[in-house]
Amino acid sequence: MMQSKHTTKVAALLLLLLILVLATSCLPTAQMQNGRQPSGFFMGIWHGWIAPISLVAGLFNPEIRIYDIYNTGWWYDCGFYIAIISGFGGISLARRGPGRKERR
Repeated sequence: MMQSKHTTKVAALLLLLLILVLATSCLPTAQMQNGRQPSGFFMGIWHGWIAPISLVAGLFNPEIRIYDIYNTGWWYDCGFYIAIISGFGGISLARRGPGRKERR
């Protein structure tokens, strides 16, 4: 029984590490352009979802940005802010929990 708990913890740790590596591989940097098309709506959503990771990684590497400056404009902005608002807004709703009243 103990072996399966240990195996589950190791598998969860490896999964978390894999997710972290995949998320950081797509961080917006100043050198991202290199002949590719500007980031659009869906990359805006992705960059909004990984914004907290980008913020922490930017402390250690000044090349990493939260926001891709090479973007399509309004559509990228729309996707970015939808992801930011839905991600962080969803966390606040989950913390409040069902049936609890909001304090004012």
